Formats: sequence, structure tokens, C-alpha cells
Amino acid sequence: MLAAAGAIVDPQTDVVQIPASLVRKALETVPREFYLYDYDGNPTVHYGGDSVHFDPGSSGITMLNPETLEHDTTETEHLIRLLKVAEQLPQYDAQSTAVICHDVPKDIQDSYRLYLVLLHSKKPIVTGAFTNKTVQEMIDMLTVFAGSAQAAREKPRAIFDVCPAPPLIWSNFGAGNLIALARAGVPAEIVSVPLSGAAAPVTMLGTVTQHTAECFAGIVIHQLAHAGSPIVWGGAAAIFDMRKGATPMGAVETAMLDCSYAQVAKTLNMPTHTYLGATDSKLVDAQAGLESGISAMVGALSGINMISGSGMLDFLACHSAEKLVLDAEGIAMAKAYDRRRETPHRHTRHRLLR
Repeated sequence: MLAAAGAIVDPQTDVVQIPASLVRKALETVPREFYLYDYDGNPTVHYGGDSVHFDPGSSGITMLNPETLEHDTTETEHLIRLLKVAEQLPQYDAQSTAVICHDVPKDIQDSYRLYLVLLHSKKPIVTGAFTNKTVQEMIDMLTVFAGSAQAAREKPRAIFDVCPAPPLIWSNFGAGNLIALARAGVPAEIVSVPLSGAAAPVTMLGTVTQHTAECFAGIVIHQLAHAGSPIVWGGAAAIFDMRKGATPMGAVETAMLDCSYAQVAKTLNMPTHTYLGATDSKLVDAQAGLESGISAMVGALSGINMISGSGMLDFLACHSAEKLVLDAEGIAMAKAYDRRRETPHRHTRHRLLR
């Protein structure tokens, strides 16, 4: 597909050189805004401009046990609990397939998580697949719930995170997911995760530059599969702790990286996504509140359309229903401040126009 469009493909190394003209053409056909819809068909999440929405973090592998303070391996009961908590909190504009359910066979875990969300929630959904087979199964599930493929395309209920593998790699399943979603008209969300000093340059500028290249390549693949399908410029860029081999999601440098690549997207008038509102702490403690609250506020003030990560602990490995409630308070503050911040700007603009 890339070769037919004019890219230079090296069959020996599987390296593709994408000309700037292909990137510009792909950017011309990307929708600048779109909506996710709830169960009743109402437009609920607006991707585009400076709209700000939040959803719980996704794909956790453990959950904090509030009685023992241990991290339990996640199963069906844990996901259902998280869904019920997030469903009752208006601060969360969407649900997510929050944790892996280890009590079902691995080959159905992706579609099983989406199935549970569709059963227990009426909100829009942020989800994703780890294979080319399951992404198609999940698209089919959304078609069944919508009533037809056309209905699922016209009023999408879910958006799919799709991850490249830094540095600069779109794997078989990553590219396959982009192609399948584009052809189905189901929104895709690029979640590039360059780690400064590990799989990306050690400088922030270098990391954001690499993130940009990975997004450009993904958008080209996606738009070549079906021009005009919705796609989001997102990610979870982070610094890398070389002493401990960890990715500090609560560090202010991580928030700076994420807001920086979001500003790149805004110069291109692209919808945006990031991972903020999480913490490196293993417990719901002062550190968790501090890191999550500050980064949620920073993301909201940056006008990022979808901010994922709430409820998550331990470098995005662990989920917590209790932290979802705590984070909802921080989100409410961030949204309230963002609304008040916009008001003087609008008044000033109107005075200048008069």
C-alpha cells in the first residue's frame, strides 16, 4: 500500500521512507473534529479544538486491594467494579477497557473486555486490541450493538488506541489495526510511547520530534487505507528512569512532554489525546493525589481532547476504584478552572471585535 502510494520500500530491511508529499496529502484528508456517541445515540465526547474529556486508564494488569493493600491479579470482577464506579461519576466522559481479565483465555481477552463495557455502561468507550484478529472481532461487536455497519460508522461508540513501537516501528498488528479501523470507519487513536533516554532521544525536543514522526507514519498508513476516517494524535510519552528502569508517569517532565506533542498536533489542527492523571505511587496516598491532580490540571489547561490515566497506580500497571473517586475530584477542579479561564478570554475577544 505504501509502495503503491510512492513511498520507497526496502524489502531487505522492511524500512519505508515516506516522502513529505504523502504526509501532507494524508493530513489534508484527516477529519479535524468528530464525536463519540453514548448508548442512546447522543454526541458525548468531542474530539477537536480545545475540548477536554477524561476517561480511566486502560489495560492494567493488577488492582489495588483496599483491605490488604496488595496488588491482586485482575479478573472479571475487578473490571466490572471499575466500570460501575466510573459509570456513576459524571467527571468521566467515557469508559475504558480498564484492566486485563486474566480469568479468561488470552485469545478472547480483548473482545471480552469490550463486551463487559458494552453490557455495563452507556458511556462512550476508549479501548484497543493487541492482535489483528481481535480488532476485527471488536469492530463486529460494535456493529451488532449499533445495528449495522453504517450506523456504527455514523455514530461511533468507541475509539481504539493503536500503538507504534518506538523507535519508529509500526508492527504487523499495529499497522493492521490502523488499516482495519480506517476501512470500518471506527475512530483510531495513535498512542505513541517514546521514552526519553531509552527508546527515544534523551532530550525532550528529540523525544517530541520522534513522536511526531511516528504519528506522521501512522496517519499516512491510516489515510491510505481509507481517506477521511477519523484518527487522533495521541500518546503516552514519558521520561525514563535509567537507575531503576521505570517510566515515571507522575513526573512533571512527563507532563511537559505530553503537552508539548499536543501543541504540535494543535498547530496541525488535529484532535488530541494523552496519558495524564496517573501516578508512580503503589497506594492511594499523598503522592498519588499530588501527581495525579497536577498532571490532570496541566492536561486540561493544554486543551487536550481526551486525557486517559485516571485511577491508575504503579507506573500504569495497577488500577484502583478508590483512586478513580479521588481523581474525579481533581478532574472536577481542573474542568472548573478551565471553564473560568476561558471566560475572560472570550469577553476580551468580544470587546476587541466591538
